[in-house]
Amino acid sequence: MIGDIRETKECQLKDPMDLFHSGQVVKICAPMVRYSKLAFRTLVRKYSCDLCYTPMIVAADFVRSAKARDSEFTTNKVGDHPLIVQFAAKEAQVLCDAARIVCPFADGIDLNCGCPQRWAISEGYGACLINKPELVKDMVRHVRSQIDNPKFSVSIKIRIHEDLKRTVDLCQKAEAAGVSWITVHGRSIEERHQPVHYDAIKIIKQSMSIPIVANGDIKTLKDAENVHHLTEADGIMVARGLLANPALFAGYEETPFQCIQDWVDIALEHGTPFTCFHHHLMYMMERITSKQEKKVFNVLSSTSAVLDYLNDHYGV
Repeated sequence: MIGDIRETKECQLKDPMDLFHSGQVVKICAPMVRYSKLAFRTLVRKYSCDLCYTPMIVAADFVRSAKARDSEFTTNKVGDHPLIVQFAAKEAQVLCDAARIVCPFADGIDLNCGCPQRWAISEGYGACLINKPELVKDMVRHVRSQIDNPKFSVSIKIRIHEDLKRTVDLCQKAEAAGVSWITVHGRSIEERHQPVHYDAIKIIKQSMSIPIVANGDIKTLKDAENVHHLTEADGIMVARGLLANPALFAGYEETPFQCIQDWVDIALEHGTPFTCFHHHLMYMMERITSKQEKKVFNVLSSTSAVLDYLNDHYGV
């Protein structure tokens, strides 16, 4: 937890922009509600993931409540870097206050301008911000002016407008305010499972001089390579593809048994709650178990039962 780190004051912070200047496509684990927490970030970093995000955290709650800070943000001082903390915010000073709290322990923050869930939009968070470019610009500028560390990144994650000129305008305003990079999920707010508009991401990339990260429907390393060629993006962000195969970026077609073993070891070491521990395994084993095996495995109700099953069936 944050308190543990504050006592040591030895976080090995990094400059995330070094990744984008490396000449390689940056491989990124997306912010995922409930899932992209410390234990899972530790796992994907073992398998060629360059940069990880926390799940989205509501900045106002985080600033107001020590309990929210302890439950929502956990990291460690050595291996969990570079790390981006993603916030939902709608007020510049609240975002600044949240950024200031995490600055000693993380390498940057990201403003969520892409979450399409009704609750987020009704609260003024997430994807509704793509229609408020001046507010986004103001929030980026405020964080830039109030955080002393020049290596601390400030990024945004967006969806696209049907009129792409509006998206380009938003991105250019954010760039002018000092945003480090922009992640583009290539769908509009209304689109859920429709094909991703990779052509739109390419147009945005060609309109900007800062790094652009492509996101949406990337399930394999081959998909990531194809999206890079289609969009010319500087980074590739993956969400569900990494849940299904945390070793995706290392080139594995499906989750290797060593990765499952690594998850068991890491999850137990971190004291991961059973539901989260079990759900990750259900995702990882989706492609490598039969329908009958799933019926048995998915209803197991304790860590010991899961460990016994893995040992008996897979020698894990």
